[in-house]
Amino acid sequence: MSMDQVPGQEKAKSMLRYALRSEKVSHAYLFSGPRGTGRKGLALAFAQALFCTSGGDDACGQCIECRKFEHGNQPDLHMLEPDGASIKLGQIQQLQREMSYRNAGVQRKVYIVEQAETMTLQAANSLLKFLEEPQSDIVALLLTENGQAMLPTIRSRVQTIPFVPLSPKELQAALEAEGIASMQARTASRIASGVEACRALIQQNGFAETRNVVIQLGKESLSRFTAAIVTVQQQVVKSDVGQDPQLLLTMLLLWYKDMIHYQAGRLEDIVFIDQSEWIGKHAFARTPDGWVNCMEHVLECSKRIRAHVSTQLALEQLLVNLQEG
Repeated sequence: MSMDQVPGQEKAKSMLRYALRSEKVSHAYLFSGPRGTGRKGLALAFAQALFCTSGGDDACGQCIECRKFEHGNQPDLHMLEPDGASIKLGQIQQLQREMSYRNAGVQRKVYIVEQAETMTLQAANSLLKFLEEPQSDIVALLLTENGQAMLPTIRSRVQTIPFVPLSPKELQAALEAEGIASMQARTASRIASGVEACRALIQQNGFAETRNVVIQLGKESLSRFTAAIVTVQQQVVKSDVGQDPQLLLTMLLLWYKDMIHYQAGRLEDIVFIDQSEWIGKHAFARTPDGWVNCMEHVLECSKRIRAHVSTQLALEQLLVNLQEG
């Protein structure tokens, strides 16, 4: 796996590539950032590069060590994850025993600790002692959503590699690279954070159908009140779309936001890009403040549904409010 295959995170990649290129690899790294930012993917890619015998700043994918890694046959890579809700002392002690054995190859050993912030205090202190006496042939990669949750003494002994949320465009590109349809990828990347969350959103029942219903409702809500009411009754309440009204409302927010994007000339930010022609003809039907009012009505509808008002009643009231402006 190449680091290039991990979307975004250019700063993190640059730091790791420099370490490889300059042969100044630290004994321990802390990959810290939100869920879905590619921490594990980049950790695995970096680990493969550490085993690679080509001597570059990324894995070559061709040498024996790379092939062993990609086939899951690298005995000098050790993965550790929580046993239940936490990483326990016994797990760290077992890891230390494994690290004490002679290398299977001629290179270094690497261990990756997932959800490192879940270590118990005893486990964290045991790992700390291990980090305080670094061995040149061992590299630790600690992965966490919250670096501040780690012991300060551990943070002081590792090099932090920061991970930031991917931009919508980076998310969209990553999803499209997986073969996901462009329109679905574009929409999901503006709703969810992280590739995994976007992928799960797209795969859930009714995602594509909800998008189609939002387009229909968005158009009808401006001037065809009766048609919009029928759409709510037939295509929302009596269909799978009604199972997740919050998703529908989130997409509807994006629809009205697209009107403002068009007015401002930010065409590259339009989510419903396949509806650009219609949006272009109707975006100036209301002022920017008018579209903001529409968005506020949608948010109020969302709040009412969360307060257990019936979905149909809340959506019908939304349509009334949208007609009134």
